[in-house]
Amino acid sequence: MIKFILIVNKQGQTRLSKYYEHMELHKRTLLEMEVIKSCLSRLKDQCSFIEYKDFKLVYRQYAALFIVAGIDDAENEMAVYELIHNFIEVLDKYFSRVSELDIMFNLDKVHIILDEMVLNGSPVETNKTRILAPLLVLDRMVES
Repeated sequence: MIKFILIVNKQGQTRLSKYYEHMELHKRTLLEMEVIKSCLSRLKDQCSFIEYKDFKLVYRQYAALFIVAGIDDAENEMAVYELIHNFIEVLDKYFSRVSELDIMFNLDKVHIILDEMVLNGSPVETNKTRILAPLLVLDRMVES
């Protein structure tokens, strides 16, 4: 099960956080700080999987953004690694080359995309067309 997904820039600022297990706010802040520090301190040639406390971290870097997923031992690391890549591909398709600013100013749309892909910590959809369908319907409604 995926416990959380974070999008963080190189300065360590969290741009998106989605938790699939309840955690108190002050614990989230501490967790994010430690997770970000451990991911940002790694070199590019190091493995993208980190054993961290009672779960594993899977992360990928895209330009100035890090996408980090915290998973339990039952979840497949490579599947989550590919899910992160698919998430970025969907964002690229929707925003035409996604950037940090796209995420910051369209956080609601990014959450909709993530909610279409992951439900209660389990990956449920990988088809880009199906993931974007609800968002495109909303866009059409706004235009009319």
